[in-house]
Amino acid sequence: MSIALLNGQPADTDALRALAVVNYGHFTAMQVRDRAVQGLDFHVARLQRATRELFGTELPRGRIVAELVAALRAGPADASLRFTVFARGFDYRQPLRPVDPDVLITLGPAAPADKPPLRVKSYPFERSQPHLKHVGTFPLFHYRRQALLDGFDDALFVTPDGHVSEGSIWNIGFWDGQAVIWPLAPALRGTCEQLLQAGLAGQGIAQETRPVALAEAGGFRAAFAANASGIQPLLGIDGVEYAPDTGLMDRLGAALGSMPWENPA
Repeated sequence: MSIALLNGQPADTDALRALAVVNYGHFTAMQVRDRAVQGLDFHVARLQRATRELFGTELPRGRIVAELVAALRAGPADASLRFTVFARGFDYRQPLRPVDPDVLITLGPAAPADKPPLRVKSYPFERSQPHLKHVGTFPLFHYRRQALLDGFDDALFVTPDGHVSEGSIWNIGFWDGQAVIWPLAPALRGTCEQLLQAGLAGQGIAQETRPVALAEAGGFRAAFAANASGIQPLLGIDGVEYAPDTGLMDRLGAALGSMPWENPA
């Protein structure tokens, strides 16, 4: 079952035309379990920062929570939720004109609990405005498609100077046997990444954020992908292979599981 609400009301095609035609906006995505979500503060902060940057206006926390509550009440107890901010009044010919932001929330089936491991291929690419989770997703899907055509499961992006940044729609972390290494490069800082960092810190597991050259990939014991739908082990990057590390995945699962689920109602 899919549900779409625009500003708290059922969305129709006319109302969505501006988003489809102009394709200017931003979003955040989350899993819903028993009408609760993880990392609510992370999502709110992301939405507020991006609204300020793209539209020059504020999106109050109260409105974000109210829109979220309305969607959670209208949808199933467990779901995948996308919260998109755009503006039907936005005119690309006059991009500085003040506009009121619109909120589109869509709900679909919940992500499966177990996600398969990935083999990924690296590509030199950096997203435009990588710090924003904006709706310009064409290159992300294009490179993922190219990776599949090349015999891999997904795409990993690398900066012009050869440093690992992020996956197509996920963050990447490495494990050296002692600490989790987070690549430092222009990338979207995901909510799952932030939840994992908080959970790992709570468990006393060492972490480091530093530049990671693609050439270093073979020096790690394991790697993993993380996004709003969960955590996946990486079996390989290009020609580098990683053995399954159930201990690492157990640690990551425990770290993520230690983060509270909040019902915003």
